[in-house]
Amino acid sequence: MPLSVDIITLGVPQVEAARAFYTSAFSATATDDDHTAGLDLHGTGRLALRQIDALATDSSTDPATLGFRGYVLSSIVNRPAEVKALLDAATAKGATVVKPARKQFFGEFTAVYQAPDGAVWKLTAASKKDTDPVPDPPKPIETAIYLGVAKPMASRAFYETLGMSVKHDYGDKFLDFAIADGVCRLGLLPRKALAKDAGVDEHGDGFSALVLTHIAASRDDVDALLAAADSAGGRVTAAAARTDRGDYAGHCTDPDGYHWRISTPG
Repeated sequence: MPLSVDIITLGVPQVEAARAFYTSAFSATATDDDHTAGLDLHGTGRLALRQIDALATDSSTDPATLGFRGYVLSSIVNRPAEVKALLDAATAKGATVVKPARKQFFGEFTAVYQAPDGAVWKLTAASKKDTDPVPDPPKPIETAIYLGVAKPMASRAFYETLGMSVKHDYGDKFLDFAIADGVCRLGLLPRKALAKDAGVDEHGDGFSALVLTHIAASRDDVDALLAAADSAGGRVTAAAARTDRGDYAGHCTDPDGYHWRISTPG
């Protein structure tokens, strides 16, 4: 079973405040369980929120996070006016504008903001013109997570070993992977280039306050993916076992240190 980004979990200082922000910013629907505040991003993936110290403990890492976290979240909508509407909704709830909504040099219409919890979000319009009325609320047609890595082609080999298929390939400048319905897209860029595109300083260290979750079909798939990650240059940080959430899960990192949780229900 190929790896996929089924849930993006963010470590936040205050879970209830972060949930209130994201619920309002994306008109998202709650999908809470006993351990996380979860949100459904209109069928384009799921966002989960956990206290940052608890998330770091689960991932066997240092909870400190300073500066650029090494990733950018992205919400893709149909029209420029929807970018503006999402930016207005986010800033009304405390987000900080990093790049205002506008047409970029190559014609792309984007905006970037930093959420109150520290995560950086890029809003992008799939088309260049407003041809239809803006839906209320605007709904993303895709959610993506872009990781800043040392060498995208080396990271590509890791993710292909875990079953992912490349969609767009520009070598060590940019690449991303094909997705199925209901999950988030994963993209890879050099860290410096990703920070420049988002309009933030590239420097930062400590735990990224991010865990990507893949929900596997079986325990055998969990074990196989963890073994593949270990053999492909990643590191298993917690062996698969029954957890207090009632699932069977293990943790690993990719070659650049980004954390993954591989789990299956029951």
